[in-house]
Amino acid sequence: MDPLELVRINLFSPMVTAFVLGIVARLIKSDLNLPESLYASLTIYLLLAIGLKGGAGLAQSSFGELALPLLATLLLGVGIPIWSYVILRRLGKFDIANAAAIAAHYGSVSAVTFTASQTFLNTIGEPFEGFMPTLLTVLEVPAIAVALVIARMQLGSSGSVAEVAHEVLTGKGIVLLVGGMVMGYLAGAEGIQLVAPFFIDPFQGALTLFLLELGIVTAGQLRSIITVGPFLIGFGIVMPVLHGLLGVVLGGFAGLSPGGCTILAVLAASASYIAAPAAVRIALPQANPGYYLTASLGITFPFNLVFGIPLYYNVALWLWGG
Repeated sequence: MDPLELVRINLFSPMVTAFVLGIVARLIKSDLNLPESLYASLTIYLLLAIGLKGGAGLAQSSFGELALPLLATLLLGVGIPIWSYVILRRLGKFDIANAAAIAAHYGSVSAVTFTASQTFLNTIGEPFEGFMPTLLTVLEVPAIAVALVIARMQLGSSGSVAEVAHEVLTGKGIVLLVGGMVMGYLAGAEGIQLVAPFFIDPFQGALTLFLLELGIVTAGQLRSIITVGPFLIGFGIVMPVLHGLLGVVLGGFAGLSPGGCTILAVLAASASYIAAPAAVRIALPQANPGYYLTASLGITFPFNLVFGIPLYYNVALWLWGG
C-alpha cells in the first residue's frame, strides 16, 4: 500500500479524528467534557481489555517465540531512560531531577498509543503477534525504575525505594494489565469468547471516547508547549522517531513480523502519562510537571498518534516485509 495512503487511513480513523475533535472543543471553549467517573471507567476498561487479549495470545505462544522479543524489550527498557537522561543533561542542560523525570516518562510506555497501533494494523489487515501486550507490561516497570535509580544515585530522592516500587507495581495500570493477562491466559482463546461481546467488540468505540477526552486534556497543554522551550519540543519529536526506528530494527532481529515490529516501535517511541507521573511525584517531587507532562502528553502523544504509527509501519515493511 502507498505510504501516503497509510497516512491518510490513520489520519481519518475515528480514533484520530476524535482526538482532534477534543482539541478543537477545548480551543473554542466548548463545554464538552467527559465526566471524570466515565474517564476513569474507560481507563480501567481499556487496560483490562488489553490484558485479557494479551493473555489469550500468550496462551497460544511458546517460550521460544517470546524469548528474543522479551530480551529486545528489556534492552529498550534499560537503554532508553539512560541515554535520554544523558541527552537531557548534556544537550538540554536540564537539572538532575527534571532530566530523570522526563527520562522516566520516555522510557515507559503509553497504553493508548499501543492500542491505537493495533487498531491501525487491524484496519489495514496487517497481522501481528498475540503476545504483544506482554511486551507492553514488561516495558512499563524497568524504564521507570532505571530513571529513578539514576536520580537517586546522582541526587537522592525524598521517596524511599519501597514507596516508589509500591507505587509502580500496585498502580492501576500494572494491576489491570498483569491481572488481565493472567485472566486471559487461564481462560485461553475459547474462554475469552465468553466476554468478547463486552471486552472485544466494543473496544474501538471505547477507545474513541477515551481519545476524545485525551484531545481535550492535550489542548490544555498547548499553552505550556510555548514555555518548555525549543529543545524539549524537538526532543519530544526526534527521540520518539529514533526510538521507534530502533524498535523496528530490534523487533526484526528478534523474529517479529512487520506488524509486531511496528508495535514494538510504538512501545519504544511512546511516552507514559499515567504510570510514570505517579512514580515521579513520589520520587522526584522537585521535578517540574510542566516539563514531563507537556513533553509526553502535549508533544509526543499526538505526534505518534497522527504521524508516528504509519511511519514505523512503513519502515518495518521496508526492512522486514520482503
